[in-house]
Amino acid sequence: MSDQTVTMLEHLFDGLPDVPQPIYSKLKQAITQKISAGEWLANQRVPSEAEIVKSLGVSRMTVNRALRELTVEGFLVRHQGLGTFVAEKKSHSALFEVHNIAEEITSRGHQHRADLLVIESAKATVEEAMMLGVRTNHSIFRSVVVHYEDDSPIQIEERIVNASRAPDYDQQDFSKHTPYEYLMTTAPMTEGEHLVEAVLPTPEECERLQIATSEPCLQIKRRTWAGDDIITAARLLHPGSRFQLFGHFGR
Repeated sequence: MSDQTVTMLEHLFDGLPDVPQPIYSKLKQAITQKISAGEWLANQRVPSEAEIVKSLGVSRMTVNRALRELTVEGFLVRHQGLGTFVAEKKSHSALFEVHNIAEEITSRGHQHRADLLVIESAKATVEEAMMLGVRTNHSIFRSVVVHYEDDSPIQIEERIVNASRAPDYDQQDFSKHTPYEYLMTTAPMTEGEHLVEAVLPTPEECERLQIATSEPCLQIKRRTWAGDDIITAARLLHPGSRFQLFGHFGR
């Protein structure tokens, strides 16, 4: 085992929340944290299954599942005969402002309305806990809202919210005001991040957006902070034929 491999595997699980979860899931979370922190670099060879098994004392089946799922999810890439490597990050657009969709639609001279499809309290899954920076089983809210511009659906908004920072989220009437408006009042945003991708919608999403199954959509994944806390993580899905991004950059 090379010195680089030993270094990559040392303290791999340090910093993870001490919560019950399957070993393969814990291994996935540890690897994605190393990639996000820049400790495992793009195009860097990942330790082999045998090396991880020997170093961590876990089963080969566990390691295989973790690496296979991380490859499917785009964190890793496998090259036949060479091994597994950290994948290059996808290109994404930089967005510098977060706007209230209702105000955007009104500013164009159109009417906004919203249909609330889901709002529920829940305990955070491992994935949701990672997105919000909280422990698994932390209290959260989940919501799904479809926003309309006049009579055309323009956005599906899927959101999870840190319930400790927005305790009345599930009591709001989101047909009268948007989640954005409530959250900016309750926990004003101090920081945010976006990831923008082109995706193909599911049949259910096509039905909600009233589009053909062949029409691509623009997906924005957004997280926002208030101080040191992540308040919400949202997935915003827009029909490609009805939505565009615009940015103005100073000199």
